[in-house]
Amino acid sequence: MAVRVEDVSPIKKKILFDISWLEVKKELETVYKDVAKKAKIKGFRQGKVPRDILESLYKEHAEEEAISNLVNRYYWEALKENKISAIAQPDIDQKGIEAEKNFTFTAIVEVEPIIDPTGYVALELEKEKHEVKDSDVEARLEEVRDMFSTMEEVEVDRGVSEGDFVVIDFEGLVQGKPVKEMKAENYLLEVGAKRFVPGFEEQLIGMKKNKTEQIIIKLPDDYRAKNLAGEDVVFSVTLKNIKEKKLPEIDDKFIKNFEKYESLDDLKKDIRKTLEEENVARENSAFKSLIIEKLLECNQFEVPQAFVNRQVSYMVDDMKKRLAMRGMKRDETPERYKELYDLYKDEASKIVRTILLLKNIGEKEAITVSEQEIEEKIREVARERGQNYDSLKESLESGNMMEDIRSEILNAKVFGFIEDKAKVEIVKK
Repeated sequence: MAVRVEDVSPIKKKILFDISWLEVKKELETVYKDVAKKAKIKGFRQGKVPRDILESLYKEHAEEEAISNLVNRYYWEALKENKISAIAQPDIDQKGIEAEKNFTFTAIVEVEPIIDPTGYVALELEKEKHEVKDSDVEARLEEVRDMFSTMEEVEVDRGVSEGDFVVIDFEGLVQGKPVKEMKAENYLLEVGAKRFVPGFEEQLIGMKKNKTEQIIIKLPDDYRAKNLAGEDVVFSVTLKNIKEKKLPEIDDKFIKNFEKYESLDDLKKDIRKTLEEENVARENSAFKSLIIEKLLECNQFEVPQAFVNRQVSYMVDDMKKRLAMRGMKRDETPERYKELYDLYKDEASKIVRTILLLKNIGEKEAITVSEQEIEEKIREVARERGQNYDSLKESLESGNMMEDIRSEILNAKVFGFIEDKAKVEIVKK
């Protein structure tokens, strides 16, 4: 067998194979022997069918089987001997078997790009530090207060005001015909939250309980349902109830909702601590993003499509899980996947470039991850989740996620290395 390797691009290699007719003939002999053992042909004992009879009946199948065996055997041998790390299934091109002729085929494979990272030492960076002000604490306290709010029915005879919650029945007609998606009963809507069709909530203001009115709106040209975009909709709306949000007073009674606080000051101190932790997390995330942008600017390289496709699949699966958790129906059509692919591909490519770059910086600087560090990380995650260490480790191993843990630790160490070597200016915000 003759093998030649050509570089198609920094991320693609073409392997050309030329297999002698003698090897092809041997493979065909092996395949036909196997066919003969299984073939049941009237007038012949199993395993004793003449070769010419087998060829007349099974030639296409035998040649396909021989080609598959030859391609698999010699392809994997070529990868090993030429130290090629293919990252996806090859694109095989072959013209079939011809008697007395060598069998030739080509395999185009994607490989990781060879990267010599630069520009990651002595980066000039700004790191923001955000101070938690008293007004931030008060704003978060109002959010906590809102969590304990109640809905109370409006007893006085008045019309709807902005900020009210209304319970309505409605049905929408387009060109005189009802639209299934525009009909609901006992629908709870916050007036002024801008969560309904534009122009609808504003026309509820002033409407009184137990009244039915018509609301006419024009759907925007970019409305999500393309067949309804730009259409006039006539809604018949019945107002069944008006409710308003009642906020509790921030007093000793309110503090009793929390077992861990003795006083309002204790609650505020904990809110301040939480805000400070959130700030640190945001600052670190923003700082990492800044480092990534700087690194990608000075390290331009092509990424394998297989890696991008894989990353898009992770992102789409994650989105589907989040939709399912919210009780939303998944759209599994090929058209929808194409839309999502187009939506995520650029971000996926950036993520892949970042992963490859950090990995290569780690290799260049001999940054490694020990088994002890992996164990400590798993114990840390187990404590945070309130899980048993052994069961979590077993779950990670069975889910092939140990490498993800290793990569997470490695990336953190690489970021730490870059920050240690950088010129960092702290900017208070």
